[in-house]
Amino acid sequence: MKLTVKQVSQTAGISNRTLHYYDEIGLLRPAKTGDNGYRYYDDANVLRLQQIMFYKELGLPLEKIRDILDDPHFDTIQALQEHKAALEQKFHRIRSLIATVEKTLKHIKGEQAMTKHELFKGFSSKEEERKVQQEAEKRYNPELVKQSYRNWNSYSHEEKSAIMERGNEIFRNIAGLIDQGIAAPEVQEQAEAYFQYINTYYYDCTLEIFRGLGSLYVDSPDFRANFDKIHPDLAQFCKDAFAYYCDQQEK
Repeated sequence: MKLTVKQVSQTAGISNRTLHYYDEIGLLRPAKTGDNGYRYYDDANVLRLQQIMFYKELGLPLEKIRDILDDPHFDTIQALQEHKAALEQKFHRIRSLIATVEKTLKHIKGEQAMTKHELFKGFSSKEEERKVQQEAEKRYNPELVKQSYRNWNSYSHEEKSAIMERGNEIFRNIAGLIDQGIAAPEVQEQAEAYFQYINTYYYDCTLEIFRGLGSLYVDSPDFRANFDKIHPDLAQFCKDAFAYYCDQQEK
């Protein structure tokens, strides 16, 4: 069944002009354009529009969303699982902020005492970021870790979102290649891509450090949990694939 621009607009809650713009930039092409110039959308178009709106909710720019959706390796089911995890994290943070608002109201009315720490619960993740940074400094050269954080903090919100998505994209690609084994050329291409990714966006990564990253992904419960969301064997596979990559480069 084909839907008109008006029908899609009303269903998704976006304007006709937005749909026209998405068509112009190649983000969402209609399934068919009639002789009268009317655009018609099918079920695949509607699902793609949902993906666009999910990625927009996560703060990605339209050009980046188009690149992600046009990637031949794009997996809708995997993307939905990642959207769910990201939205759950956002939900928990908002729920925490709501609880803080409710407690603050009672505090102001004299019904409930609050500590200074409780007043700011749910706001910034700076404290959590600092804990991660301190843990990283124990494992690696502190100057290198500080360089990574300086670089990261220099990026805009949109840039951070795009950079994180690029990293997730590489790991999704690797997860889809697990059955091929760590020495497969396609797997090693992704290992090379991730090595260059770290060097481009974070810090000057040596082969020794890159080898250590793979171990970190397995040993750290926090990193391991994130990898398990993509594939239960991904952390160990990355460790082995990165080690193989380093071995080949050192030769």
